[in-house]
Amino acid sequence: MKKKNRILKFVWVGLVILSRVYPVYAANDPLSVVNNLSNFLFGIIRAVGLIMTGFGILQFGMSLKSHDPSQRANSMLSIVGGIIITFTKEILNAIAG
Repeated sequence: MKKKNRILKFVWVGLVILSRVYPVYAANDPLSVVNNLSNFLFGIIRAVGLIMTGFGILQFGMSLKSHDPSQRANSMLSIVGGIIITFTKEILNAIAG
């Protein structure tokens, strides 16, 4: 019974927090809002690319230790893919001109 009451309290607190009304202030220039969102999303994509590159480097080091050529090939693909993901914004800007 105590566990059920505890869960109900957490649900109640969550509903109270989510039911609050938070004011949202819009910018005067809608284009700046879109640019800020774009920069934020590309920042997240860049972080994912850096994590993927780091994981590929870790895999490559482990493949050198275990002498596994298939793992070495997969790690190189991870490294190259991570680098491409990291520089997605620059690649798109170069293509778009």
